[in-house]
Amino acid sequence: MYIFTSMKHCNDHKKSLRYFNVIHFLLISMSFFACNSRPQTTRKIFRYNELTGIASLDPAFAKNQSVMWPVHQLYNTLVEVDEQMRIVPSLALRWEFSPDKKLVTFHLRNDVFFHNDAVFLNGKGRRLIASDVVYSLERIIDKGTASPGAWIFNNRVDSVKPFFAPNDSTFELHLLSPFHPILGILSMQYCSIVPKEAVEKYGNDFRRHPVGSGPFEFVAWEEGQALILKKNPAYFERDSAGNLLPYLDGIKVNFYDSRATEFLEFQQNRLDFINDIDPSFKDEVLTKTGNLKKQWVGKLVLHKQPYLNIEYLGILMDSTNPLVKVSPMRSLKVRQAAGYAIDRKKMMLYLRNSIGTPAEAGFVPQGLPSFDAALVSGYHYDPEKAKQLLTEAGYTAGKEMPVVKLLTIPNYASIGSYIANELKQVGINVQVEVVRKSLLLEQTSKSEALFFRGSWIADYPDAENFLSVFYSKNPAPPNYTRYQNVEYDRLYDFALAEDNDSLRYILYRKMDQLIMSEAPVIPLWYDMVLHLVHTDVSGFYPNSLNMLELRRVRKL
Repeated sequence: MYIFTSMKHCNDHKKSLRYFNVIHFLLISMSFFACNSRPQTTRKIFRYNELTGIASLDPAFAKNQSVMWPVHQLYNTLVEVDEQMRIVPSLALRWEFSPDKKLVTFHLRNDVFFHNDAVFLNGKGRRLIASDVVYSLERIIDKGTASPGAWIFNNRVDSVKPFFAPNDSTFELHLLSPFHPILGILSMQYCSIVPKEAVEKYGNDFRRHPVGSGPFEFVAWEEGQALILKKNPAYFERDSAGNLLPYLDGIKVNFYDSRATEFLEFQQNRLDFINDIDPSFKDEVLTKTGNLKKQWVGKLVLHKQPYLNIEYLGILMDSTNPLVKVSPMRSLKVRQAAGYAIDRKKMMLYLRNSIGTPAEAGFVPQGLPSFDAALVSGYHYDPEKAKQLLTEAGYTAGKEMPVVKLLTIPNYASIGSYIANELKQVGINVQVEVVRKSLLLEQTSKSEALFFRGSWIADYPDAENFLSVFYSKNPAPPNYTRYQNVEYDRLYDFALAEDNDSLRYILYRKMDQLIMSEAPVIPLWYDMVLHLVHTDVSGFYPNSLNMLELRRVRKL
C-alpha cells in the first residue's frame, strides 16, 4: 500500500526535526559553557571560523585543513612536528631503526588514555596501547574504509605484515625498503590513533562522534551551526613548569560561509583569530608591504610565517599526448622564456600585499631545512632574456606564437590575468580560462590541461614531499605534469635511502635544479601563513604547516 504524504507535511516535519536538533545542540552547549565551579565569564574558550564547514571528525578522512584542524585537537599521532619543523615524540617516547632501515620500532607512553565515552566500561576511557596503533594504521589502508589517505603507505610498507604489536607498549613498522620520510608521514592527521570499539560501535556515525586521546574532547556538533570541544582533564602532556596542558577550557568553531561575515565577527571580538585575509578587504588592513595599517596597530596582532606551499604554473610534458605535440610549450626555450617573463616582485607587491615571497629559486619552498636560494637557481625577471630565448626557439617577429590556454580557478583569476599580460609583453600569447577547482583537478589528473595554475602544500615537513611531484613512477596526482627524467628518478631513489641529512639535502637540491633547468613548472611564489589575532590571546603562533596548535594558548 502506498502512503502519500504532502510535500508541505514533509517540509514541516523536517523543519521541526531541525528545530529540535538545534535546541538539543544549544542545551548541550549551554551545559558546557556553564560551569559549576566558576562563573561563565571566566571560561577560556578559543573561537574560530571554518568557512567551508567540516566534512568529518574521523581522522581517516583528514584530507584538508578544515578537517585536520579539529582532528589535531581530538587525537594524537605517534610522532608530531614541532615549531622548528622537527619530528618529535608524541605517543611514542622514542624509536629506533634497524640496521637495514626497514624496521622502525616505537616505544609508547603508558600514561595515555582515550576520552571518556559510553563505549568503554563504566564510560571511563581506557589506556591507549600498541594494538590501537596497529588497528588505526591498518584501517587507513583497508579498502572498506575508503580513506583518501590510503596512498601514504602505498609501495612503502610491507605488503604481508606492515604493522605489528609484540606487546602493549611496543609497535613495529615494517617497510618494503628504506624510506627516510616515514616519520613525517606518521605525523600526518591520517595516522591519528583511534579505539577500535568506538569505530565499530558508531560505524558511519564515527565521523560525528569522535573518540580520541587528544588535548580536547568532543562535546557537540550541529553541522552548519557550530562545533564545541572541551578541555581533556586527563591529557598526558605538561608544560616545562609541570602544569597540565591545555590551558584553554574549550574551543568553539563557527561555520559562517561568508568572508565578510567572518571579518565582521572578528572585528566585534566574537572570533579570536582569522586565517588569511580575503582580497576584498586586505587593503583595508594591510599596507602594500604586508604590515598592519596604523589604525589597526595595538588593536590586533599580525602573525606571518613561511608556509610550506608553492604556487606555480604547471606544463604538461607527455610528448605522446596530442595536446603537447602541437603546443609551443613543448619547447624548452619557450618554457624557460615564460619563467623569465614574469615580474614576481611586482605581482607580490600589488596583488598579494607582499604576503609571500617571489619564487626565484626552486620548487621546494622556504621553511624547509634543505631550502637554499643560493644553491638552487630558478627564474628572475629578465624580459630581454625571455625574448632572446623565444627567438632561439624560432618565434621571431615574423612568426607569431599560437595562443596557449592557461587554466586557473576563480580565486586566482586576477593572478592569471597578470601573468597573461606579462607573457604577452615578450611574445607569448596566453588566453586565461577560469574553471571550477574540481574541473581543474579532473583535467590535470587526466592530462587534459596543457598549461595550468597549481599549488602544492606539504603533507609532512620534508622536501621529498615536493620532489615526489616529479618522480616518473608516480601517477597524477602528484605528477600532474607527467615529467620523466632517468637521472631525476635515480637521485630520488638515492635520497630516500640516505639517512644523513646533509647528504640527502645535497641530493634534494640537485633534483630541484634539474626541475628548474627543464621547466615542467614555473614557480610563482612561496606562500606565507597569515593570522590576525586579538591582543588578549597569547601563546598562539603560526607554523610552516599552518596547523592549528592550541595546547599552549592562553586567553586573558
